[in-house]
Amino acid sequence: MIRAFEVKRCLAVMLFAVIAVAAAAPVSAEETWSDGKWHFTVTPYLWFPDVSGTVTYNNVAGSSASVSAQVDPSSYLQSLDFGAMFTAEGRKDNWLVFTDYIYLHLGGDESAVKSVTGPGGFVTVPVNVGGATTLVSNIWTLAGGYNVVHKPEVSLDLFGGTRLLNLSHSLSWNFSGPTGALAQAGNTSETINKWDGIVGLKGEVRFGESKWFMPYYGDIGAGSSNSTWQAMLGLGYRFGWGDLVFVVRSLSYNFTDSSQLDLRMTGPALGASFRF
Repeated sequence: MIRAFEVKRCLAVMLFAVIAVAAAAPVSAEETWSDGKWHFTVTPYLWFPDVSGTVTYNNVAGSSASVSAQVDPSSYLQSLDFGAMFTAEGRKDNWLVFTDYIYLHLGGDESAVKSVTGPGGFVTVPVNVGGATTLVSNIWTLAGGYNVVHKPEVSLDLFGGTRLLNLSHSLSWNFSGPTGALAQAGNTSETINKWDGIVGLKGEVRFGESKWFMPYYGDIGAGSSNSTWQAMLGLGYRFGWGDLVFVVRSLSYNFTDSSQLDLRMTGPALGASFRF
């Protein structure tokens, strides 16, 4: 109960800060696109993804099995210890550089195991009478690009860069019945540090003379032992001080080394962009 109250209070403070800064920000004239000056945008946001993953587990007998887990916002918000999310971008003429940073620290008393697959195939999951799931992640993207389309109705940027995934996760379970090759009770944990090169595109579609627009984003990347992709699509409204944006965002990782982890985070996000 105390932790849930602290989470709600933290979210309320963040939203109040966004509203306060928006109210205090001066209304500025429409910026000239190619004026030879740097223009910056900072976007704090809140992202509420469903987190799902599959971890390969080697039991004491030497055979392997996989455990799939899923956590949604209704459960992990009660276990959120801390979170920070923002995007920042700088533009000069057609050139741009941007960064995105996500930090999440989740800790739960209830295991989120959804399915088990062993050498013999899928195993029906019995009642899970105990377990826990924890997740600490740092996801940092840094990229530079060039604007190739800038029209009243649409803009398009091409970019290339890198993304870091720093992830520590642990999963434990205690089933009430047998699960084939998987031990009836057990735990697994992993710490991952992965750098990936990425390429992608982003921009927005504008609706005539109105202040409504549709932002979009997509990238793909790979490292020495994994692949990754990210996609985003949403709706925004433009003010003199900046933008309010609602999007649906998905980030996925597929590992092929000894970690044997597939991870996906998908859900809605709400942000406020401030230009200066």
